[in-house]
Amino acid sequence: MPVQTSRRPPALDSPHGPTIPKQHTKGGKPGPGTRKKRSRRKDPLWARLTLILGAVLMVTSGAAVVGSKVLIDQATGNIAQRNLLGDASKSDAEGGNSLEGPIDMLLLGVDARERWAADDVRADSIIVLHIPATHDQAYLISIPRDTEAHIPAFKKSGWQGGTDKINAAFQAGARNGGGWEGGAQLMAQTIKKMTGISFDGAAIINFGGFKNVIDALGSVRICVSQEVESIHMSYVDGKPMWNADAKKTGKQRTPVVHKKGCREMEGWAALDYSRQRKSLKNGDYDRQQNQQQLIKAMARKATEDGTLTNPLKLNELIKVAGKAFILDTGGVPVADFVFTMRGVTGNDLVMLKTNGGTFHSDGNRETLSQETLDMFHAVKQDKLAEFVFANPQVISGRK
Repeated sequence: MPVQTSRRPPALDSPHGPTIPKQHTKGGKPGPGTRKKRSRRKDPLWARLTLILGAVLMVTSGAAVVGSKVLIDQATGNIAQRNLLGDASKSDAEGGNSLEGPIDMLLLGVDARERWAADDVRADSIIVLHIPATHDQAYLISIPRDTEAHIPAFKKSGWQGGTDKINAAFQAGARNGGGWEGGAQLMAQTIKKMTGISFDGAAIINFGGFKNVIDALGSVRICVSQEVESIHMSYVDGKPMWNADAKKTGKQRTPVVHKKGCREMEGWAALDYSRQRKSLKNGDYDRQQNQQQLIKAMARKATEDGTLTNPLKLNELIKVAGKAFILDTGGVPVADFVFTMRGVTGNDLVMLKTNGGTFHSDGNRETLSQETLDMFHAVKQDKLAEFVFANPQVISGRK
């Protein structure tokens, strides 16, 4: 069994339909089975990928990015960096800390609000981001929040181990002083135990922070697949407000309703729609696809309005995005990614469904279907493109 080595300092389809993944061949670049042995480096280069989490800098489309690394380094200086993976990071035998092979990152979305205790938050959005060794495609795979999982013991928070819904892993790791860092580490370990996937990097995304990113972009184009009345927000005097705040005004409230169809949405509306779950036909599965759609919409908008080629827009966008994340970068400058992944565009971001996009249980609990387990195995083997080509039904129909 390979020895796990530490590599950290102590403590983001076509508008005409779903994108069909590019087929990767062994010609010209090493295939998954022939990848070169990676040399260990003092600074983990995989951290250059972390800006993909903002879904605003991964989509340079080969165009020149205006501004120097110094400028981008200054803008990203406020991004909090922590060890979010712990023992779930890749060992040297799995590729270590080089960008030469496939990249697997864990994105955890939390809906934290000021009135909630820091150690009483669950990660209801759990996304695995896979970038194949060819570095010309990116895949988003969501893990259902209610999937039953064995959550291993975690000394940092005093968690003794047990079985629960997978979204509880973050809470179990964060309590008793474990913090969000401990929550992410325990979630990563739980997913590794369930799927076999080790990670190159991770991020905790405060979805509330995405509002400011979208506002910086102006708006994003979102397609609403089924009409839904918000359970979180209402209008008061024509102004959208959280229900808890709206009640305090004592004024008449009008429900926020997201009607079917495609339209440009402001930050608050796009975030509110992406949060809906209970009244959707397929519950969390529909929400997963809506959240993936949001990330992709942000990536598209960043390229379409010239943000990536305007130094002032780019600088402001990075600053705003930095406030929405906690990243695991190992101390490597986040800005390096901009100059590494220019080949991945918004249309190269493929959204995938787990469990066929609907509920799957063994009669008593929510579980991962065999097809989904096979999909995660393909991620681990860096054969996801081949799997998706043979199983196109896993591609999300969201645009």
